[in-house]
Amino acid sequence: MSGVQKLISFDWAIKRLLRNKASFAIFEGFLSELLHDDIKIKNILESESNRETRDDRSNRVDMLVENSKGELIIVEIQRETEYDYLQRILFGASKLLLEYMQKAMPYSKIRKIISISLVYFDLGVGEDYAYHGLTQFIGLNKKDVLKLTSTQQKLYKTEKISDIYPEYYILKINQFDDIARNTIDEWIYFFKNEEIKDEFTARGLKEAKEELDIIKMDEEERREYEEYLETLRYQASMFESSYKVGEMKGEEKGAKIKAVEIAKKLKEKGIDIDIISDTSGLSKEEIENL
Repeated sequence: MSGVQKLISFDWAIKRLLRNKASFAIFEGFLSELLHDDIKIKNILESESNRETRDDRSNRVDMLVENSKGELIIVEIQRETEYDYLQRILFGASKLLLEYMQKAMPYSKIRKIISISLVYFDLGVGEDYAYHGLTQFIGLNKKDVLKLTSTQQKLYKTEKISDIYPEYYILKINQFDDIARNTIDEWIYFFKNEEIKDEFTARGLKEAKEELDIIKMDEEERREYEEYLETLRYQASMFESSYKVGEMKGEEKGAKIKAVEIAKKLKEKGIDIDIISDTSGLSKEEIENL
């Protein structure tokens, strides 16, 4: 396609390429566009999953960064379906908050946590592909939003209560319709298609286009990358297969239950067992044991 080049997937880039200062501009660009702020990365910290394992076959990838404001931002990419994913990101943010709270530290010094999830499966029910979750206290009667006092604003160095609590961003990559309406959409387009169009102007994409070019990979890097992609395809295929098998077993179980119900009703009415067997599909022995 004219004006488009194939790039390395973002999760692979996080695993292998974006953990050095030379690549900070790429990550800073994405975070700045999403959070509508000028994000400067101070440090790349060791995230929990990376401490536990270095297995490149994992379908979950995350990166924990500290920005110039001292905020902790965790970006996670999840490709496989996980039904309790919403609870897990809540646990992850809460655990992170505790890990970085020092002994005898006043509550006013609690670090701000921002959790960003790029998910490639159908999480929840909704029409959008980009969601933002935050904490607000709304009056039960007046419906007003509780605000900080001027003293609290100085103490916490923020104007809104929601800025104190963890915030969550969920980007449902596969639900994106491939129409880039703004700069964060340009990033989501890249996450979904592994391509950056020439007309895209989002911060960090220019650097991503230069650094994440597949053509620039050496033979060993390309081999490892192809193995990684094959692993992702295999995992997706296994999930689809297990889902189909479960679906068929569910249908078979449902049909069996219905057949038993029919046989019971016919048996109660004194219908001949041969007729019941022909009608329900159950064996004579099964009918006799009802």
